[in-house]
Amino acid sequence: MIITLGAIRDCFEGAIPAVIATCSPDGTPNVTLLSQVHYVDDDHVALSFQFFSKTRENVLANPHAMIQVIHPDSGTHFYLSLQYLRTDTEGPLFEYMKAKLAGVASHTGMSKVFRLRGSDVYRVLDIQCPSDTLPTSAMRPHQQLPALRSCSRAISGHTDLGALLDDLLAGLQSQFDIRHVMVMMHDPVGARLYTVASCGYPESGVGSEVALGDGVVGVAAQERTPIRIGYMTSDYAYSRAVRHNLANQTADDIETEIPFPGLSEPHSQMAVPILSGDRLYGVLYVESSEDMRFNHEDEDALVTLTGQLALAIQVITQAGGDAPEVRRVTGRTAAPLRGTAIAVRRFPANNSVFIGDDYLIKGVAGAIFWKLVNDYAQNGRTEFSNRELRHHPALCLPDITDNLEARLILLQRRLAERCSFLRIEKTGRGRFRLQVDRPITLRDMAPDNSA
Repeated sequence: MIITLGAIRDCFEGAIPAVIATCSPDGTPNVTLLSQVHYVDDDHVALSFQFFSKTRENVLANPHAMIQVIHPDSGTHFYLSLQYLRTDTEGPLFEYMKAKLAGVASHTGMSKVFRLRGSDVYRVLDIQCPSDTLPTSAMRPHQQLPALRSCSRAISGHTDLGALLDDLLAGLQSQFDIRHVMVMMHDPVGARLYTVASCGYPESGVGSEVALGDGVVGVAAQERTPIRIGYMTSDYAYSRAVRHNLANQTADDIETEIPFPGLSEPHSQMAVPILSGDRLYGVLYVESSEDMRFNHEDEDALVTLTGQLALAIQVITQAGGDAPEVRRVTGRTAAPLRGTAIAVRRFPANNSVFIGDDYLIKGVAGAIFWKLVNDYAQNGRTEFSNRELRHHPALCLPDITDNLEARLILLQRRLAERCSFLRIEKTGRGRFRLQVDRPITLRDMAPDNSA
């Protein structure tokens, strides 16, 4: 029976550690565990080189080794005879393996220990299996192509970024049966990612942030390579502090982190950067409470899908900047508002905004919201355009079109979740309306503001 590497790729997922055996020139054997066995193609694998160990010494002197890998579902053992060829210390293969190792290390507190020195590339000379038949899962038919085709059709032709993201999430649920998904956009100025869409969680977590290099999501973004982990790791430790006496606190005293909406115990995780060439738009993050939920075919499919997603985002955001500026209308024409006025407060140090005692948003989205409610309070304006925001000097927006589009979606969805009487409604290409259903009073909490 001829066994190909492609048929046993599930053995390289890391659920069961691989074992490598080498031999010194004098015939002394050495056996140890491996951190990673990476499928390169049907003739080659790459093994992680992390330490100047006896294995490394043996391979450089005698370039032959044997590894044992075990299928995670059936427990079938496979033995691969290898010939050492080279060590890569840069390039796509090295960056992929380094990013995956860093993603695991960032969760386990081993970042200073789990550092990849190189990717050792081996030619596979032979594959042996003591069993007469391969595991059935190793021969399962490809199911991702029909799902990929359907999702690709669903996200094509969009002119609205919010609708695009909603259809993406719906497609991942219905076609790939992926239930827990987040889309995080890249903020190049703050070197962070922020959540703009999610599904499968009790709280959406829209507005939650992850720094580049932090955890699976941050490392995938920083290294611009997908990371897939098929077993239990620690989750992000985001928390939200209880707020007391907000009126007497400064922006630095107030906890304004939005909780990360991830599973408390994810057993499978995959983070795929949303890339168009060298441009990073964000990260698509999926997770599951099942071990080994995502395989290499899922990774290939989502990498392809995020490539199309990046192009769709680029088209939408470039087209969104062409809408003409809205004429500034003064004077109040709306019916009188009813109810007790509620305070909207801004802390200018980081543009964090509170509606009553409830934290809404901060940063760029906070600055945008403060501009909108000020125009409403002073002039009765409710109609706005993306173009005027983009060129407004007080906002100091970065010269990146999609940053504004994504921030508006973030603000729109935070308002929908946190405030029933303030809404942002899209009225056309590059245009939107601020809908106010209750009296508001504005308080700028600058240090010298006695209000």
